[in-house]
Amino acid sequence: MKDPTRLSLALSYTLLVLVSAFMLLPFVWVISGSLKSQAEFLVNPGGWIPNNATLENYVVLFTEKGFLIYFTNSVIVAFFVVLCNMLLSAMVGYALVHLRFSGGRIVMGCVVAAMGIPYVAIFVPQFLILVQFGLVDTLAGIALPFLVAPLSVFIMRQFAYSVPHQLMEASRVDGASEIQTFFRIYLPLTGPAITTVGILSFLSSWNNFLWPLVVAQSQKTYTLSVGLASASQASNTLDFGVLLAGAMVILVPVLILFLLLQRYFIQGVAATGIK
Repeated sequence: MKDPTRLSLALSYTLLVLVSAFMLLPFVWVISGSLKSQAEFLVNPGGWIPNNATLENYVVLFTEKGFLIYFTNSVIVAFFVVLCNMLLSAMVGYALVHLRFSGGRIVMGCVVAAMGIPYVAIFVPQFLILVQFGLVDTLAGIALPFLVAPLSVFIMRQFAYSVPHQLMEASRVDGASEIQTFFRIYLPLTGPAITTVGILSFLSSWNNFLWPLVVAQSQKTYTLSVGLASASQASNTLDFGVLLAGAMVILVPVLILFLLLQRYFIQGVAATGIK
């Protein structure tokens, strides 16, 4: 007689494999399409295996479509968005929990309220402010509204409760300044939460389309998502292979980042109580 526990485990793994395979089908099709020539794509658009696999679409992206510039712009914007979110949100979370000052609850209330405001409600005011500062068509203008996200502050504030107050007090008793306490004692303990903030900030910046589309008004400031949309509309005939190759260029860094940091991301989500 078969062990019911093993049978249940086998069925669970079989179901997980089937669901995973089903979810990966679109990804496999995109990879396949990016390796097809335009002629083959028009003849057999639903084919899973290219008859003559080629990297020509990727070459076209970086030599004719300007994707090297777009990729560089996306990396620069994402770098500053991630760095500022990680550092500044950690500072705000530390201050809200480990520093005593009047108005802390009001500040946190504003953060929570900001999380509930639809982005379309502040889109136009943000753009008008950007115009006043002369930051339209600049990478700084693309990055500026996202340097400190309310969600990042909320995550770091929730995690700050898990860091004992006694550590901060001991550091102050030893003569450390507040800045030294933050960087030497508190910040090294925030690894999982700050990694979660970094991943979420990177995803938000890397996949952002609407804001860069409005702010970037020339190809020199296009990010990848805007550049891909521009490249797909550059001619009357849509080159599907080039379009899918561009989608892969956007997707691969996200996959690599998540695969490398998924353990810390899961720890951060668990530690901060995000549902």
